[in-house]
Amino acid sequence: MPAPKGNQNAKGNRGGRPTLYKPAYAAQAAKACQAGFTDQELADLFGVAVSTISAWKAEHVEFSDALKAGKAEADDRVERALYHRAIGYSHSVEKPMVVDKDVRIVTYTARMPPDTTACIFWLKNRNPEEWRDKTQVEPSWAGKKPSEMTNEELDAAYLALLPLLPSPETVN
Repeated sequence: MPAPKGNQNAKGNRGGRPTLYKPAYAAQAAKACQAGFTDQELADLFGVAVSTISAWKAEHVEFSDALKAGKAEADDRVERALYHRAIGYSHSVEKPMVVDKDVRIVTYTARMPPDTTACIFWLKNRNPEEWRDKTQVEPSWAGKKPSEMTNEELDAAYLALLPLLPSPETVN
């Protein structure tokens, strides 16, 4: 066996504690992220600190890619659920009911009406230019040279800029 170089040990690792990372963690992390796990919850799952999860993402491309793919899948599911909540949906329900003095499992279709809050959230995030709360109104003098402005526009421009001008006490 060749002698270790520099501060490397016989396995070729640099000094310090050996890594707890195992290649199988990538698949486990992907499944956990699909279930909605955060980095803190992954750290708890693997018995390490969140900083270790960050280090594993930086050092192991397969681990980083697995987390990204798992989290993207969870995000997609939430996005689809928000969409269905916004437009309303139907789903099958099984419920025990008493029918002719017998308890039976009755299956019926329940309807969830559209949710206005989900609609607004969806539209504001998907089409913010049309659905944002704050609208920007351009003043009539915007883009004009002072020589092209009316007296009213000059007064409005002065009043708009007044808070930005230095106070007389600060001017020498």
